Amino acid sequence: MSTNRQDLLHAFDALLQPARFKDYGPNGLQVEGRLRIGKIVSGVTASRALIEAAIEAQADAIFVHHGLFWQGQDGCVTGWMKQRLALLLAHDINLFAYHLPLDAHPVWGNNAQLGLQLGLKASARFGEQDLGFLGVRADGGQFASAAALADHVKTVLDRSFVYLVQAAGVVGAVQNIAWCTGGGQGYFEAAIAAGAEAFITGEISEPQAHYAREMGVAFIACGHHASERFGAPALAGHVAAELGLTHQFIDIDNPA
Repeated sequence: MSTNRQDLLHAFDALLQPARFKDYGPNGLQVEGRLRIGKIVSGVTASRALIEAAIEAQADAIFVHHGLFWQGQDGCVTGWMKQRLALLLAHDINLFAYHLPLDAHPVWGNNAQLGLQLGLKASARFGEQDLGFLGVRADGGQFASAAALADHVKTVLDRSFVYLVQAAGVVGAVQNIAWCTGGGQGYFEAAIAAGAEAFITGEISEPQAHYAREMGVAFIACGHHASERFGAPALAGHVAAELGLTHQFIDIDNPA
């Protein structure tokens, strides 16, 4: 089966509602390809490696979280931009990209899906544009410590290492957990204000280590890519199933 490009765009937009968000780049159809779409490849970032893999998989469309175009770019089609666009255009492949709308979706988004993977149940949202999630373990239990939570994250995400920063001497079970995927370190203060005892995100910057030590709230950074591997395949797979399309997730490894 196949669908019209515009119908697929409408299906993505209806779920993700990009007009609700103030974002750092365009959401939706970033590069126009062939009109009829029968197979979607999803991935985290529209890298050349993902585009080449999608070509090999004979995809008609690519659905990603990190697209090609961002605020602050100089607009020149040279270097890596030229290489990626040349591949998409030569093979007539559509590129759909949704940034903050994919982070925020309550069921299929990055935060919702990371919570599902980690066995966390969200009870509240916090931070700018309600991107942060706050909740507890879905099974009603607690983590014996912040270190136990960090080990759980490492195991579930299959990461050899995650950053854990916490105040010296702070011990005890962790119940209230906040999370915000990707570069969500700027949400740490809002997570603390919301009552979190630990915060999970992709990256850490210099200030957060001090906040964690001074406020007694653990900060766990598990990798930008690792924390955002789940939203794109979940949402693209859902839409593909609804429209009778073929879907394949291709994970291009990234240690960052």
